[in-house]
Amino acid sequence: MATIMVVDDSKTVRNYHASILKSKGLEVIDAENGMEALEKSLDRHIDLYLVDVNMPIMDGYTFIQDLRKYDEHKLVPVIMVTTQAKEEDKVNSYKVGANLFETKPIKPEQLRAYIDILVNS
Repeated sequence: MATIMVVDDSKTVRNYHASILKSKGLEVIDAENGMEALEKSLDRHIDLYLVDVNMPIMDGYTFIQDLRKYDEHKLVPVIMVTTQAKEEDKVNSYKVGANLFETKPIKPEQLRAYIDILVNS
């Protein structure tokens, strides 16, 4: 079973994404910020990350930059899912190592398609 980490400071958003992911039979781990996500990532295998940009303690950009420093996490797919919709936000997401960029709320069918491509292929 694939494991997906949802990183967002909003419990509502974490629960929304988790419900979509669990409906596909995936294991979900969540974190409220990048620091918590990084700590939880260091001792387990994660197949994909859904990451918000704006979070307290450590934002999504910093989290991805730090995550990519570890060999075992260099190639793990990351989808930025954020309310930040400017082109600059999209470019910055790709610069730090995100694989995809979506604005909230992501449609369930879109997220499921991404999972099929990035995790189940």
